[in-house]
Amino acid sequence: MSEQRSRWQRKGAWDGIAIPGRTGATSGAPGLTVTPRHDVSLAYVIGAEGDEKLASRFMTRFKLELPQTPRVVSGSMLDLVWAGPAQWLAASIRPVMPAELTAELGQLAAVTDQTDARAVLKLHGPRVRDVLAKGCPVDLHPRAFRRGDTALTTIGGIGTQIWWADVDEAFHLAVPRSMAGSFWSWLVPSAQEFGVEILPAKNG
Repeated sequence: MSEQRSRWQRKGAWDGIAIPGRTGATSGAPGLTVTPRHDVSLAYVIGAEGDEKLASRFMTRFKLELPQTPRVVSGSMLDLVWAGPAQWLAASIRPVMPAELTAELGQLAAVTDQTDARAVLKLHGPRVRDVLAKGCPVDLHPRAFRRGDTALTTIGGIGTQIWWADVDEAFHLAVPRSMAGSFWSWLVPSAQEFGVEILPAKNG
């Protein structure tokens, strides 16, 4: 039995789907650069609307103010992405984050580990908005979708949480892991005309 277990290997959501390399237009710099993020741990947090105790706990423990509008706040231990009234998607490169949140928040909130349920991509490049505009109904122009904004929407017909982190120039997307292949089948053809550079996945 122990020998059988040793053969199991964890597989990232984009393994076998996002193959590193250049595709589409090859002249000049790529219009879109894609990085699969297997190193991000995710947890869904649901509290009670207006719960001051929950807000206080996040401020005391993580030095973060719970966003009450579609915004993202970033801290040294995790990022909090608004996901609805009294709901947040916590993201961190620390694998223990979901378990820590569960222990830390206790009865103040329901915490669900989403690490293996979502597939995360980082997208950047000079034509990233042009690509996303082909399948996203949200206006992503910087005057409408500012740094630190987030939206729950559909892209290519697939439910997506998208956010523009306030620490970089990239869009981050989380889609259901079961839809990763379908999302990829929309994303790459939509970006072919601009050239796509697929980077090796970041693994935790």
